[in-house]
Amino acid sequence: MIRILGIDPGSINTGFGIIDSAGNHASHIANGVIKVDGATLADKLRIIHEDITAIVQQYQPAEVAIEKIFMNRNADSAIKLGQARGVAIAACSIRDLPVYEYTANQVKQATVGKGHAAKEQVQHMIKILLCLSKPPPADAADALAIALCHANSREGLLRMQGVSSIRYGRLQ
Repeated sequence: MIRILGIDPGSINTGFGIIDSAGNHASHIANGVIKVDGATLADKLRIIHEDITAIVQQYQPAEVAIEKIFMNRNADSAIKLGQARGVAIAACSIRDLPVYEYTANQVKQATVGKGHAAKEQVQHMIKILLCLSKPPPADAADALAIALCHANSREGLLRMQGVSSIRYGRLQ
């Protein structure tokens, strides 16, 4: 069994989701949304770093999966997202956790079955796949979907002949 932390980075809300994965089975451990309400960009980045650090210390994940950046029309928003993402990655890699990256389309394809699914579809599928009593908030659902995408990807790689484990993104 492996514990995976999924992170959906954002400069306003950063979602997190933690699952335990064993073979084709995943179980929900925790999820939530970090409200990033600092007065300055530096305050916001500090909040993300401190909260991700606390989550890692509390839940002790073995691997981390995070959404890749996509370029939208607003370059300023993409830069802020990149900074939030960088701080989250740094908080994990400082603790020697391997970090894996997935595009939004990869995550939606893995959880919903189509790469351009709506947020509500992701929330609904996460509720079903993890046997939750109600759908999690959108950012937390995205983070859980990222963790599930990684769990599915790593299981597929481990099934390949001759692969015994994955360490820092490399087959061993």
